[in-house]
Amino acid sequence: MPDNLVFLAGKKAYAIIKEKGLHPEMVKVIAGAAGGPKWLVLNHLDRILFSTWLKNRTAPLFLIGSSIGAWRFAAVSCSNPLQALKKFETAYLSQTYSERPIPREVTEETSRVRDAYLDTSGIQEILHHPYLRLNFMTVRCKWPNSAENKLLLGAGLFGAALSNVISRKSLKFFFERTLFYHPETAPPFFQKNDFPLQKVPLDKENLKPSLLASGSIPLLMSGITDIQGAAKGVYRDGGIIDYHMDIPFLNSEDESIVLYPHFTDRIIPGWLDKKLTWRKPQPSNMENVLLVAPSKSFIASLPFHKIPDRTDFWTFNRKDEERIAYWKTVISRSELLGNEFIDTVESDRIKDLVQPMAC
Repeated sequence: MPDNLVFLAGKKAYAIIKEKGLHPEMVKVIAGAAGGPKWLVLNHLDRILFSTWLKNRTAPLFLIGSSIGAWRFAAVSCSNPLQALKKFETAYLSQTYSERPIPREVTEETSRVRDAYLDTSGIQEILHHPYLRLNFMTVRCKWPNSAENKLLLGAGLFGAALSNVISRKSLKFFFERTLFYHPETAPPFFQKNDFPLQKVPLDKENLKPSLLASGSIPLLMSGITDIQGAAKGVYRDGGIIDYHMDIPFLNSEDESIVLYPHFTDRIIPGWLDKKLTWRKPQPSNMENVLLVAPSKSFIASLPFHKIPDRTDFWTFNRKDEERIAYWKTVISRSELLGNEFIDTVESDRIKDLVQPMAC
């Protein structure tokens, strides 16, 4: 029996998959979480999905992510997704930093990674893809979270964190949620209104800076200013509000599936909710979601019994060769996940393996 993946489904998705299985034309949205190096465990699953399973797609398929989820989806939206993912992977692994990097250094190195797989032709391919519709989240910061001074920014984040403990909706006083969307087709989540939302169409001038903004971690990286087409201000990591995408992906009548390749079986709504174990996604937002994640036994089989994460940059500080070797092992092992996904859906065993999602 397969045991490298778990399949967790919201109420509506569970009923549909138990009856019909899972087929490419059933999927309308694919979601991607923030999480830095955690994406490496999904490497081969992304390859299989976008180069094989979805290759005959014709209807629009909406991608929505923040931070590294947005960066993954930008790569697969290029005309040659395997080549773009490989360039992204190579550049991402080769990151190197001084012992105590300042935000400008991290921003410059992160920009190098982006530029390694996203050039002018890649931008055109994304904007004119025959069926993939790239969308991603950032936040526009309100003072003092718009400051680059660490004391002011730290104070602003502390205030946001305290308010968030009381109510997630209080984040609207600190940040403005911003959706950068594919100009070809409005996404089904275009009218979500749980937070005030700025909507900005992507174009050849703003795609790269807005993508960088979506992954610009406060305190670690510089904010991105004055993005074309967006309101003036400082933009930072979309994961602050949309860490694991707790949004109304589809309208309530839609019978489509939201496929969510994830690196964990827990959905954490916002970046500031990571330690708030009681903070869960809204069940109504998860109704159409199928979450596909590595099993606990798979993760336990990896080096150090965990998937890569941002602490690896500190654990392996000035020992890049060791970090890269570890990350490459995880990427290699992720091939099991991609193959298992295809075997499970094409054999219809997903009908037996899918489990209800606990929200």
